Amino acid sequence: MTTVLVSGAGVAGPALAWWLHRRGLVPTVVERRPALRAGDGGHAVDLFGPAVEVVARMGLADAVRDARTRTETLAWVRPGRRPVEVDVEALSAGVSDRHVEVLRGDLVSLLVAATRDDVEYVLGDEVTALTDSGSGVEVTLASGAQRVVDLVVGADGLHSGVRRLVFGEVPELFLGGYLAVFSLPWEQLGGRALALADVGRSVALYGVGDGSRARAVLLLRTDRELPVDHRDLAGQRELVREAFGDLGWEVPRLLRALPEAEDFYLDAISQVRMDTWSRGRVTLVGDAGYCPGPAVGGGTSLAVVGAHLLAAAVAGAGRDPAAGLAAYERAMAEPVRQSRRIGPAVLRTLVPGSRAQARLTPLVLRSLASLPGPLRRRLTSYGGGPARMLDAVVLPASPGPAVSS
Repeated sequence: MTTVLVSGAGVAGPALAWWLHRRGLVPTVVERRPALRAGDGGHAVDLFGPAVEVVARMGLADAVRDARTRTETLAWVRPGRRPVEVDVEALSAGVSDRHVEVLRGDLVSLLVAATRDDVEYVLGDEVTALTDSGSGVEVTLASGAQRVVDLVVGADGLHSGVRRLVFGEVPELFLGGYLAVFSLPWEQLGGRALALADVGRSVALYGVGDGSRARAVLLLRTDRELPVDHRDLAGQRELVREAFGDLGWEVPRLLRALPEAEDFYLDAISQVRMDTWSRGRVTLVGDAGYCPGPAVGGGTSLAVVGAHLLAAAVAGAGRDPAAGLAAYERAMAEPVRQSRRIGPAVLRTLVPGSRAQARLTPLVLRSLASLPGPLRRRLTSYGGGPARMLDAVVLPASPGPAVSS
């Protein structure tokens, strides 16, 4: 087995392509966006433990560290009262002994740059049909182009098209919330992030880039899914305005900037739960196969680790892709199982369900940040959960000469 078509150039796709090439396979990445823009937005994501080790093995440790968000303090705003200041670095130290927070767009840009010279990227196209003959997969793209490859991998996110083509309509388990993210002009925040928690709603703001802009993150809890399509941007913006329009503080200013935000993103916080994410010569990686919930479940770390394990498994299986995919699923089974319990707990923590919780959450987090790291890891499933889901992972040895980290 030598040729692999990867659908999706988010985090999982380029990471997988890097490791496939490193192990002697020939990957092609197909991405429906017409261009891969540097720093293409997105919220801050976390790399924990083994995921940090994977990017270090790729030679990206310094670059990822340089691109980290550098948020030092989280100030919980309490209208009419002094903010509650939380030491983010101290709190993160209790989560994992290896942790980096980085903007998703920056991480994607680094992964794409690391693969540009060795991997073919087909942009502005997407997979529309797959025919698995048993000895290969015939792939048809929206452009009409066709290819026959040894393996197809869906790395195309929560609403995966490859998953739908191969497995049909797999229900996405709604966790009871929505996430909205966008950028806007803002004065210097430095290393200080701001947050406001209300019953059923939370708003956070942190600086990005040269300090003249900020990223807004809005979380909404609701018992029912709302009637808006994930590609209907006008409907999504209206949903945000209706859900947050009566909040004070800086929220009116955020909403005024919403129409001009080119990187606006909104989606339901949902999980993908499948008993198997491989069929024949097609498999899934990252959110496409086992999304634990956007922004609440450690999905970026899961995707990076899954990409590394998948490449090692299929390369090690030689001409027996079924054996390779079975090994990949065995390696990821426990982390995926652990990830499924994290999202609901994190959502309940970040978005209060009562006035009392809204008042207590920042005070509890400030107290946790003052405790010794080992005690913090034992006391909170929110902080430790995303890191602990990867505790069972054993990374395979890197092929060839070691990559400097």
